[in-house]
Amino acid sequence: MKLLALETSTEACSAALLLDDHVIERYQWAPRGHANLILPMLDAVLAEAGLSLGQLDALAVGRGPGAFTGVRIAIAVAQGIAFATGLPVAPISTLAAIAWETGRRQGVDRIAVALDARLEEVYWGTYRAAADGGVLLLGEERVCSPEQASLPEVGEWVGAGNGWALYADCLSRPALKTWWSDYGPTAEAVARLGALAYRQGRLVGAEQVLPVYLRDEVVKQRSC
Repeated sequence: MKLLALETSTEACSAALLLDDHVIERYQWAPRGHANLILPMLDAVLAEAGLSLGQLDALAVGRGPGAFTGVRIAIAVAQGIAFATGLPVAPISTLAAIAWETGRRQGVDRIAVALDARLEEVYWGTYRAAADGGVLLLGEERVCSPEQASLPEVGEWVGAGNGWALYADCLSRPALKTWWSDYGPTAEAVARLGALAYRQGRLVGAEQVLPVYLRDEVVKQRSC
């Protein structure tokens, strides 16, 4: 398995190369530097492994939701590489990547992800650890006010994502144990979930690699 992944949906920019179970990654916190950083990062991880694009099996990309510009950058780069090489692509949810990263670091299996969506809203998704090593979405990903966020099933939950730092008082529920606002999506998480999609035959061609914004219209919500 040789899979190249990129993630630029938030203030962090990262690229990763998955070689079987080994990961080479570049990561940088750069709120406005994604367009300048991502291609050199991809080149760097390939150079470290001594590989070219033509030797890869697949690509994976963080497809959103997240910052509109960041999501567009990742999708454009992934599409460009896929069109040039013919490589299949695994589009991976930003929220799922955060859930996977949280589960890996903390060993938890129910994660409620809240990512700041501006306009006093959050991108919200709830996940459970899956037996195949991935994460299972419970319900739907959506954009909503913090007050409208809900947990889909009983049990003990943890929160993850920068939305918790902003709206913890609104988001917290009786079933919530704790939360971590500094956990975000990484290219490694995108690569790991992309490899799972590869093994399960859930890849798409370049023309089907599309951004997911969730927000179809701009509506200002009241604060809690």
